[in-house]
Amino acid sequence: MKRKVALLLAMALVVGSLAGCGGSKDKASTSSSGSSEGKQLAVQVGPNPETLDPALNSAVDGGNMILHNFECLLTVDKDNQIAPGQAEKWESSEDGLTWTFHLRDGLKWSDGSDLTANDFVYSWKRVCDPNVAAPYASTVLGVVKGFDEAVAGDLDALAVSAPDDKTFVVELSAPCTYFESLAAFATLSPVQEATIEKNGDAWATDPEMYVSNGPFNVTEWVPGSHIIMSKNENYWNADAIKLGSIKWVLMEDSNAAYSAYQTGEVLMIKDVPTEEIPSLDGQDDFYIDPIIGTYYVSLNDLKEPFDNALVRKALNLSIDREYVANELMQGTYTPATSIVGPGWLDTDGSEFSENANGGKPYIDSKTFDENLKEAKAALAEAGYPNGEGLPTITYSTNDMAYHKVVAEYLQQAWAEIGITLNVEIVEWASFTPMRRAGDYETSRNGWVGDYSDPSNILELFTTGNGNNDGKFSNPDYDAAMETAAETLDPKERSEALHKAEDVLMENNGCIPIAYYNDFWLQSDKITGSWHSPYGYWYFMYADVAE
Repeated sequence: MKRKVALLLAMALVVGSLAGCGGSKDKASTSSSGSSEGKQLAVQVGPNPETLDPALNSAVDGGNMILHNFECLLTVDKDNQIAPGQAEKWESSEDGLTWTFHLRDGLKWSDGSDLTANDFVYSWKRVCDPNVAAPYASTVLGVVKGFDEAVAGDLDALAVSAPDDKTFVVELSAPCTYFESLAAFATLSPVQEATIEKNGDAWATDPEMYVSNGPFNVTEWVPGSHIIMSKNENYWNADAIKLGSIKWVLMEDSNAAYSAYQTGEVLMIKDVPTEEIPSLDGQDDFYIDPIIGTYYVSLNDLKEPFDNALVRKALNLSIDREYVANELMQGTYTPATSIVGPGWLDTDGSEFSENANGGKPYIDSKTFDENLKEAKAALAEAGYPNGEGLPTITYSTNDMAYHKVVAEYLQQAWAEIGITLNVEIVEWASFTPMRRAGDYETSRNGWVGDYSDPSNILELFTTGNGNNDGKFSNPDYDAAMETAAETLDPKERSEALHKAEDVLMENNGCIPIAYYNDFWLQSDKITGSWHSPYGYWYFMYADVAE
């Protein structure tokens, strides 16, 4: 079992977005052959993605696909450092409020038409469009001057401009230490106005209409089967791309994925059957790598009884995290003691979690017996002694990895305090839209960092955030996050972020379960790829050995 012990501490980010359904067309470059132009790499990172529109995706699997199709102003290299993307150079003003990006010469869309700075102006404003409802809008553009007016409908208020075809300028409302990471984030990928205006939402569901600017472009999509992305010959660095195509095999069944790996149909699978892990330990092709992220449960605060903080506390404290992580998850995950785990950096570069809550865990995973007693007491205080008077509640999850096993455990754990739980299995393509819309009671959730600043995960729980699936709303929390966003003092910002986490955990605004690691199988035939601590595999510069 290969383990990389330390998370890289660079304040980098990894893109995240892309997927949908429909359409197909044949491309000669997708077939295998002895030439490097015709090589195809088949991999599995998940089932049908929710959307192929960069502005709309919020899932890791979709994000892994989009980073192969689109390229932002900046990008992230194999060392998780910010690197030039569509912009070959950039600078900020002394006060940190004005950022200027200089695009490369001769940039093209995959259809061969010119890509200019105005395409970024259009794309960034589109993310703010209330009719688009991009879930990441406030996260990636909240620091840009005019954002509030833009999301209210005045898109021209957003302070982004193109003085000429090769220059893109952004004005911020306050300095942002991680703005380079935002400029590399997939939500802010350029999208082609002409194809969107002509085809509407269909542009992201039909390969015949799909236009991108990255190293690959979608050329075939068979829902439930595969997505093929062919080399984009118009990409500025096309000469460095060795593969003719990437075939993303769409599988939700980990046993099917494992079988495909064993037969050589695919050379890498993300979804390894959990029952196979003990036998895989020690194999050279089995990897475990820590990533920045937390597996947690969302409680829909808009529905009874989850609007009662004491009920949320009882549900939270009645979970044995040591058992879940070390037994159910076979040590592939780590017990969570808060929402912000290892890898997130404080303003002084130290681990944020080490400075939280006076150095004490919010939830001591090693004192479960005491936690359980406190859970029962909280439920009684809420007016439901031993669960009396509480209706049966429903837990929604998709059936991959450990999700169903964890759901079955929650049935048992919450039964210990008198709560009856039904488990609802939802197909992945429908799961995240359902959760985002609030059409659930309790639900599996998780967040993998896009960059190492803790605001990235803490912003999820601000009122009105597009990714606030639990609908948690607290004025003290919002005020702390607003202070963190506006202050120029690193110490004050750190204190505000820690206060926000204090409020969230004291109010049990979510239920952290475990900290993520990625584990996967990958053939040594794949060369030149890499995996990041933000949960993505980079295959754009990979090759396949004969």
